[in-house]
Amino acid sequence: MSETNSESPGKSGTADDIVTLHWHGPVAILTLNYPRRRNAFSMKMRQTLHDRLYELTYLNAACRAIVLTGADNAFCAGGDISEMKERTVLEFRERNLLPLNIFKLLATGPTPVIAAVEGVAMGAGIALAAACDYVVTSSTARYACSFIKVGLLPDCGLYWSLAQRVGAGRARALMMTGREFDGEEAWQTGFANQKVEPGQALTAALAVAEKYAAMPPLAMGHLKAAMATGSDSLDKAIETEVNLQPILRRSQDHQEAVKAFMEKRQPAFVGN
Repeated sequence: MSETNSESPGKSGTADDIVTLHWHGPVAILTLNYPRRRNAFSMKMRQTLHDRLYELTYLNAACRAIVLTGADNAFCAGGDISEMKERTVLEFRERNLLPLNIFKLLATGPTPVIAAVEGVAMGAGIALAAACDYVVTSSTARYACSFIKVGLLPDCGLYWSLAQRVGAGRARALMMTGREFDGEEAWQTGFANQKVEPGQALTAALAVAEKYAAMPPLAMGHLKAAMATGSDSLDKAIETEVNLQPILRRSQDHQEAVKAFMEKRQPAFVGN
């Protein structure tokens, strides 16, 4: 495993940023960095996270995978309560577009995203984790779909992503009660893909991200899109395969994989 650093292949954040960016080879590490409020999902954090995700996903070809984590032993405590003042319906609709766009970047964007969860992941925090492709949880992490407790509906696409992970029945119960559960239950129910000891989530997530980063980027992007929107029924799944597979068959990465197999070496994927 290569050493984590803040050098190229892209611009890195400073310690003052509310979402810092560091690099681990071709893996970008995004860290929610608002420790005073346990990384509450403030408007500034939303905007910064959206901008960083968009840049990494669509503008930086050197980024092959993303790890999303939180500073100071907390993933994200949910929305910033201090910002939840009374607003008009139009203002609420406009403010809700940004977290929905973040959710779409995580769930349907072409770059694989791995969540490394330590500490609390409440409200918007659990929604961010659920939207990722792979979740590594500390055994002592704490989760809750806490929206109902403050008189709100789940947001950030949690209706869809939570049911995808734990099933519709369990998701309904978690959203309607807002009850808290720990990393052990998250792993047992399938919300998390991997459970580790406290303090080890980031290390484990980076190991997973390295494996994802080694996959052909074009195929990875099409696979994520197909799983998010192209598999609602058997007919839709077949249609998606028929539309996308010919594109990948003609890609440089597929040809390189075939050539590398015949030459008994590791392929060098370029994303075309």
